[in-house]
Amino acid sequence: MAARSASRAFLRSTPATSFRASARPARQILPAQIRGSIRRGYASEAGPGKSSSGGIWGIGLAVAAGAGAYFYLNGEKTPKGPFVPTKEDYQKVYDEIATLLANETDYDDGSYGPVLVRLAWHASGTYDKETNTGGSNGATMRFAPESSHGANAGLKHARDFLEPVKAKFPWITYSDLWTLAGSAAIQELGGPKIPWRPGREDKEVVACTPDGRLPDASKDHRHIRDVFGRMGFDDREMVALIGAHALGRAHTDRSGFEGPWDFSPTVFSNEFFRLLVEEKWNQRKWNGPTQFTDKSTSTLMMLPSDIALIKDKGFKQHVERYAKDSDVFFQEFADVYVKLLELGVPFQSKPEERFVFKTSE
Repeated sequence: MAARSASRAFLRSTPATSFRASARPARQILPAQIRGSIRRGYASEAGPGKSSSGGIWGIGLAVAAGAGAYFYLNGEKTPKGPFVPTKEDYQKVYDEIATLLANETDYDDGSYGPVLVRLAWHASGTYDKETNTGGSNGATMRFAPESSHGANAGLKHARDFLEPVKAKFPWITYSDLWTLAGSAAIQELGGPKIPWRPGREDKEVVACTPDGRLPDASKDHRHIRDVFGRMGFDDREMVALIGAHALGRAHTDRSGFEGPWDFSPTVFSNEFFRLLVEEKWNQRKWNGPTQFTDKSTSTLMMLPSDIALIKDKGFKQHVERYAKDSDVFFQEFADVYVKLLELGVPFQSKPEERFVFKTSE
């Protein structure tokens, strides 16, 4: 596994997520994905009455006869009846994302992958099991005020990165695109296979979730259990999800924190846990918020919420398990990440019908 991760890192140049950081009635001619695109496009950082390039595509789709536009734009014959995407169609979306990740290397440590993982994470992590609101179904981060929530600072980079993919495959909803991109990024950065299924529908600005539903990196173990518990996760699942800190780095202009968690921030691994257990962490002396730095090199960082994982006995046992066995971490992370991306989604398909995408060579 280490060899595979190392080779992926080399092929993608190298060394970006922070903690705070269907079946439809026959009378409906267009599938939900197309209707959603026509109705409202992508409006990053814009108010309810504004839209950006996505809206232009929506108009283009309407002129090109909805679902048939996909085939028209790709030089294919317009099919009879509504377009129903297959696994092969979603694999094409995956491949496009993977190609962009390989070619667009001018972000952070050489990859947009980590920020795509963070986009999918934050779009899904707003779920509230008590009210069945929030979650990935809706892609409401397209709109203000959700796009401007503190925990979502910097995610415009990820949303904009995916706009060419949405333009090329206008039939996919933003909700499905963002979660598929998060899954693709995990796999392309050397992580485990992430089974995925479509079925999310985009919603309007009125469905935006209130601020404060995502984790606050400055808090302790009680906050972690409160926020993740609201989504329906237990201690083991909470720790596994936080393992995504193996990727990316924190930014002072977003979360206020600064630095990567490990030495290979574009390779998915269990290094976050290994370093958390084996390294000595000292509080950093600087003008920013409280964070910790490694004694050995003073180049890495840990957040207060990360240190809380080894101070709490319930969490620490899982940190130690993952630090010792990357295979165990990979399997348990994959399972809980799939759960995260599906919170609150009214799928028409069954769990056993999830797709497993081929990773690029």
